[in-house]
Amino acid sequence: MLLNLHAPTPLEYFASLVQSDDELPLLETAISLAQDEYPELDLQEPLLAVESLQSRLRRRCDRSASVLERIRLLNRFFYGELGFSVNRNDYYDPENSFLHAVLQSRRGIPISVGLLWLELARGIGLDAHGVSFPGHFMLKVLLAQGQVVLDPLTGKSFSSEELTEQLQSQIPRLSLVSDDVVPLAMFLQSARPREIIARMLRNLKEIYRTQHDAQRLLAVQQRLVVLLPQDWAELRDRGWAHLELEHTQQAMADFETYLDHARDASDTQQVAQKLRDLRTLS
Repeated sequence: MLLNLHAPTPLEYFASLVQSDDELPLLETAISLAQDEYPELDLQEPLLAVESLQSRLRRRCDRSASVLERIRLLNRFFYGELGFSVNRNDYYDPENSFLHAVLQSRRGIPISVGLLWLELARGIGLDAHGVSFPGHFMLKVLLAQGQVVLDPLTGKSFSSEELTEQLQSQIPRLSLVSDDVVPLAMFLQSARPREIIARMLRNLKEIYRTQHDAQRLLAVQQRLVVLLPQDWAELRDRGWAHLELEHTQQAMADFETYLDHARDASDTQQVAQKLRDLRTLS
């Protein structure tokens, strides 16, 4: 019997991590996103670094401390002592999405900084969750009665009025919401790990698309297709990335599958025409 002893590629390893919603390891999966850029990255190093920070924090946390006391302790440690904050100098640097780099620089964007905050929060017994709020990833901690919603870049809590104001500023680009109704609770649901990873990848997708970096964009699209196998728009976008790199056969295969499954999409005629053009040329 032949044994397959080759080391998994970054994409294969990612696929093994995201097979199951119930067992998806959020921190490890998020760290693994950097392996396309840093294929030799040892994931254990950042995992152990987070574990060390958790241990330091737990030693300072009184077991009898209330939820609010634990949040204040965490914020003093995370934002004050460790100095985590936003990367104001280069907000759209891809490094802001690579957790091993954020751990070193202490600078990132809401979702990367927030994910590290979440890990420390759970390490001291807080019922903490990510929130895929439009335009700005947020954090929330469940209380005995209600919840507190926080800005991952500062630890500051938001009032309902502030959250409503932020949501209203996003309404013009939200198709599910009418101008006169703001269902705030709908946008404060806990984000599942798969949703958080998808948001991180889509941040990178937009960066590489804007930079016209087709090779890196394709690597992100490969992950999105693995992560969201029923999201046919991501498959279509992988086809466009393949086409940009002149991978004609791969692009055609993606466009064909997209047209088979997304027949009611608004761009099917455009994709079908491109597919016909490619068939004519091939």
